[in-house]
Amino acid sequence: RIGASPSSMAETGPEPGPETGPETGPEAGGPEPAPGPACSLLPECQPPGGVGDSHATREELRQRARRRGSRKVGIHALEVYTPRHACSATELEKAHGTPGKYSVGLLMREFCGPDWDEDPVSFALTAVARLMWRNGLRHADIGMIQVGTESLLDRSKSIKSNLMALFEEHGVTDIQGTDQYNACYGGTAALLNCLNWVESAAWDGRWALAVATDIADAPAQYRFMVGAACTVMLVGPDAPLELQRERVSHILDRWDFYKPVGWHEMAPIVDGPYSIDVYFSCLDSTQRQLGERVGYANMVEEHDFLVYHLGSGPKFVKHAFERSCALAYPPDEESLALERAHQEGEYSTPRSSTSRRKYLGLRQTQQDRLFDEKVGPSLCLATRIGPMHTAAAYTNLTSLLLEKRQSLVGKSILLFSYGSGAASTMYRLKARGLPVTNWDKHAELDGRTYHSAAAFDALSERYASTWGKFGWTAAVEDEQPGGAYYLTECDTLGRRAYRLAKHPDMHLQGPLSIAIEDSRLSKEERALTKEGPRFDWRRVKPAEAKPPPSKQPQPPKPPKEGKKQSSKQQPPKHKQAPAPAAAPAAGGAPAAPAHDKEA
Repeated sequence: RIGASPSSMAETGPEPGPETGPETGPEAGGPEPAPGPACSLLPECQPPGGVGDSHATREELRQRARRRGSRKVGIHALEVYTPRHACSATELEKAHGTPGKYSVGLLMREFCGPDWDEDPVSFALTAVARLMWRNGLRHADIGMIQVGTESLLDRSKSIKSNLMALFEEHGVTDIQGTDQYNACYGGTAALLNCLNWVESAAWDGRWALAVATDIADAPAQYRFMVGAACTVMLVGPDAPLELQRERVSHILDRWDFYKPVGWHEMAPIVDGPYSIDVYFSCLDSTQRQLGERVGYANMVEEHDFLVYHLGSGPKFVKHAFERSCALAYPPDEESLALERAHQEGEYSTPRSSTSRRKYLGLRQTQQDRLFDEKVGPSLCLATRIGPMHTAAAYTNLTSLLLEKRQSLVGKSILLFSYGSGAASTMYRLKARGLPVTNWDKHAELDGRTYHSAAAFDALSERYASTWGKFGWTAAVEDEQPGGAYYLTECDTLGRRAYRLAKHPDMHLQGPLSIAIEDSRLSKEERALTKEGPRFDWRRVKPAEAKPPPSKQPQPPKPPKEGKKQSSKQQPPKHKQAPAPAAAPAAGGAPAAPAHDKEA
């Protein structure tokens, strides 16, 4: 376990002299670590057996911090939480009348989603509490919490403020940070903010937490786009997963995927083909610029593993890797000549033949082999969860840890994060060791409740129906697994209450109940909230207009010198009263003004 806060790292500082600490991996001249179990996306991912947890102890962290001048900031631990409800992709596609679309076309095995007793806040409460329990952290050891999400529950109150319920009862309130949002990019924004804080002069020696929590909701015709997860990363110095200093961002103003305030449903407005184009343009730019910055001509060959934002699923990541290969392997003269011959019709070989080079510079068989080696291990969890928005890239990073384990030590990782709208960043990680994580995540997924397609659709509809609704209680009939927080109530003002379900082996240090505080509303405002399950501003009646106080007539001012006073008294001037508003039309909309009728 990691143990107490890393304040000693900030206090002691580097010591002079050569670095003599023990290192792992081939760079130290030691034996090459044994490769972990292979994971192939086709036809399915098999979770590896055994646990390869070799994270550093607290004293080792202190010793390394003294020996090294650089802080080597990065990720010490990752926690992934997913809801308990799931459905087989093959069963779902058969029920939807699209056999093979989800399992073969999207490379999905299973989908998961919450009932209405969970939300992004309960996800984050559970994941943060579990990470602190798993690593033996005290509440006073945390100095920053940044939250990334696009599943906002309030346009003012942050999810970070909800998480403070875990710390406030322990007397800990001095924790910096708040929420970050830009579609799926919020998790990366939270991570980089934590990284910048630990590397800055303002760092006070405590840990930082980067939280990414989201629930991907979709209409009935796009049920293959559902999924949900929360990831929490423990950020600090001398990390086993070190974030390299070089990183490149590409941020644009685009309308490819968005959720405008007042939209009638929880699901987003998506321009699918345009969103793919924006994703690829960001990928091209960041890969090209980062390659120039670090001096690598081929970013695919120079890194051992590549982790991508998930997008719509594993099949989309495969297309993203093909895009990376197009930049990394430019076409030669033979490939260009072959392409011209196909365009001119000299060959009858179909364009989809595997003998042709899909992106000219690399044969399809070579590209498939590189994908299985460098990208496939990062998608094993995603094939069992579905789209996860802000949590996607870091769930994929956790999947890579679970599949490669000790063989990952000493290797380099290239990570691309993207959020529509659009924001993207590409950076590199060096695996100097293994961070702490829930190594039995695949077993946890096996223990979920698997539903029929009809039941899973109904469950997804029930969760989506809570959008914009107030005054309801989240009553469920199935058993709620222990070691997690659950939503219990959303009152008539949209405030939410949660409770902790106990687990015999998981002693989470958090309040058993997070209740709604007493309202300070007036009696009139309280009465308004009881009129219906949804608080509607149109129910508020404006106060009756009072006539302005009458003014006493003032005596006329004496005329200025040089001007002749009129013999007739002029009546006081009054502004012309506005014309009364036209009556509403038959459809309920007010009639247009006279000068706008033609328009």
